[in-house]
Amino acid sequence: MATATGKHRGSSRTSRRTANIASIATLATAGVVGTLAAPALAASEGPQQGVSAEDTGLNAVVVADSLSGEIETQAAAQEHAAELAAAKAAAEAEAKQRAEEARERAEAAAKAEREAKERAAREAERQRLLTFVSPVAGSYVSTSYKAGGAMWSSGSHTGIDFHAASGTEVRSVGLGTVVEAGWGGAYGNNVVIKMHDGTYTQYGHLLSIKVSVGQRVTPGDQIGLSGSTGNSSGPHLHFEARTGVDYGSDIDPISYLRSRGVQL
Repeated sequence: MATATGKHRGSSRTSRRTANIASIATLATAGVVGTLAAPALAASEGPQQGVSAEDTGLNAVVVADSLSGEIETQAAAQEHAAELAAAKAAAEAEAKQRAEEARERAEAAAKAEREAKERAAREAERQRLLTFVSPVAGSYVSTSYKAGGAMWSSGSHTGIDFHAASGTEVRSVGLGTVVEAGWGGAYGNNVVIKMHDGTYTQYGHLLSIKVSVGQRVTPGDQIGLSGSTGNSSGPHLHFEARTGVDYGSDIDPISYLRSRGVQL
């Protein structure tokens, strides 16, 4: 019968022990046969002196078997140690990967939080720039729009007056660009601002001016101090709302401010 070809494998410890036992049995049988073949010689000579286990070959078999077992044990221990080292390396690599993924997630979360805060800040600033405020904080209207009298060349008041002692801070009511800053005839020291929505606002009778033409102002920025310059009977702020930069394009200032969220 043909023997199947394939990968040769070393004999196991059990098979080697079986082979060793078989060898011992063979040696023992040979000894017995030898004794039977020469009974007279064995009887005449008596017990042999100085014969040891080495002379029989038994010790060589035992030593070889023991050494083989030790080698197998050592090899198994080395293999187990290699498996443990490989498992440890794999666990460390996995832990490192998890730590890296956690770090990346934390960085992404921090970045998203920063971006959300930045968006919120930008939106808050945008909303602030679109708001309107009273030109004099905590004040009230002392003379209404279109009030009649000889004081006004047109025969009526083209704006409203806010009560304000001399030197009171006057503020821009909203976001815009200064288009006039200086002497305005009957308005005295005055400032005109083109607002972001295309309308215009005027601030008259100022004691002093704190802005210049071309300057960008935001809601609540100081533009001057109230006074009584020009055609004025006393310290106050004259405020106008206009559809254009020129005199005569005035609109109701109270309606203008209230429609933009200012409580008067």
